[in-house]
Amino acid sequence: MGDLSNMVIPRHVAIILDGNGRWAKKRGLPRTMGHREGCKTVEKTVEIAARIGIEYLTVYGFSTENWSRSVEEVGALMQLFRYYMVRLLKIAKQNNVRVKMIGDKSRFDQDIIDGIDRLVRETQDNTGLTFVIAVNYGGRDEITRAAARLARDCRDGKIDGESISQEVFASYLDTAGMPDPDLLIRTSGELRLSNYLLWQVAYTEFYITDCLWPDFNQEELEKAIVQYNKRERRFGGVKA
Repeated sequence: MGDLSNMVIPRHVAIILDGNGRWAKKRGLPRTMGHREGCKTVEKTVEIAARIGIEYLTVYGFSTENWSRSVEEVGALMQLFRYYMVRLLKIAKQNNVRVKMIGDKSRFDQDIIDGIDRLVRETQDNTGLTFVIAVNYGGRDEITRAAARLARDCRDGKIDGESISQEVFASYLDTAGMPDPDLLIRTSGELRLSNYLLWQVAYTEFYITDCLWPDFNQEELEKAIVQYNKRERRFGGVKA
């Protein structure tokens, strides 16, 4: 590991895992092989993040828009998800990691829903890194679902509409109780948010790397943290 002893470790790191397909194409492999390698990289990143003291790690696993991919690719992704949920449970227990899911899990097959529930249930008392997986997740969808729940509670008299604040609204989001990301990493060089954590990244520092996700490693994470430490975060204020 590089020397991070004098660095501020971001409390919450969010990652857009991009480049699995391109990684496979460069090697003449099917896209599914890229996704498989990407899952291995997720495993390693969880262990590294836990070791260096990151408190929350949120990764974009499967978006609401990913259903539009080919039936074959979606099917392969679901099979990978089934396999790696079992692997992740073992890794979480070994590293004292708590697992959470954000997104709308209702669209998945029941066995995947059961697997998600087991992951969350069996790691809920772990006290180390909180690893958050965004599955069937989209920022606009999250905000829309939160607004619908808030509207129902207003209608039912559970909350006074005049008392709604940013803090109240945030409590209806999937990320309720979590700090906003300090650092957002996007691999493969793309310069867009792709409908990810739209509310939460209002003042997040962005770090873009050309590295394809399956090639992402400890050195790449350390580079991002070094760059993060060079930023001056003012949250809309001015320098004193």
